[in-house]
Amino acid sequence: MRSLLFGLIAVALGWQALPQALPHARADQAEDEAAIRKTVDSYAAAFNQRDAKALAAHWLPEAVYIDPDSGAQVVGRAAIEKHFAEVFKDLKKAKLAVAVESIRFISPHVALEQGTANIVGLDKEPTKSSYAAIHVKRDGKWLLDRVTEKEAPTVMSHYDKLKDLEWLVGAWIDGDDDGGVETICKWAKNQNFLVRTFSVSARDQITVSGVQIIGWDPSAKRIRSWVFDSNGGFGEGLWTKKGKSWHIQTRDTLPGGQKSAAVNILTYVDQDSFTWQSVDRQAAGQLLPNIGEVTVVRKAATE
Repeated sequence: MRSLLFGLIAVALGWQALPQALPHARADQAEDEAAIRKTVDSYAAAFNQRDAKALAAHWLPEAVYIDPDSGAQVVGRAAIEKHFAEVFKDLKKAKLAVAVESIRFISPHVALEQGTANIVGLDKEPTKSSYAAIHVKRDGKWLLDRVTEKEAPTVMSHYDKLKDLEWLVGAWIDGDDDGGVETICKWAKNQNFLVRTFSVSARDQITVSGVQIIGWDPSAKRIRSWVFDSNGGFGEGLWTKKGKSWHIQTRDTLPGGQKSAAVNILTYVDQDSFTWQSVDRQAAGQLLPNIGEVTVVRKAATE
């Protein structure tokens, strides 16, 4: 079935014609909003219990349900109950979860609810949609009149390509009382990038700071990073995994315009430590000595 979200409902009786500007909610609408939220919860519970009668009771008697797959209309509460009784025969394990994002009142007896809904437990990937539902208050009870829904856009994530670097997430430090390097690594939204902020200090004074962004390059099909520092330098790196180590081939532009390059090596030791070293270093056309292996440790949460 193409769309089951918000209990497989897609009643669309002219929602697009509703006014775009809605009146401000009255101060005494908190109780009505709470009642609508309670109705949403009980609707999801009825769906998850495969209780077609309880589910249909959330609709107005004259409501029209439009099947999202066939486009056929199911008119009236009794017909909706019968329809969902048949639907539930094919949904043995599916569960509905609804997240209400907003409820706004068009009039004292009509409210617009918007949110997202998820169906899990199908024979395919979980499905997600955004919806807009019109609730009508009749005889003191809020009932569904019409609902529109559309599939939520698929969010692209390269997490699978970056998950081998997830151990970097957290705060790290190497150095002593005279100075060192502190790094904090976090996931960006949708786990498409790892963002590492760093600061280099000497005798309690930060001498340089910056940010490194690590991501998957879908065109080159490899991990790439970009770095920017507070002195005006910047660069990029190409990451290659070799056993427990990552070799990062860097190409940088120094604040004065000179070029530099190196191969930096990160080697995983355990969840609380890794080593770093830099080889094949050169700057402004001059070869530089290698930097030997340094142990970097996870910073304790109390620090």
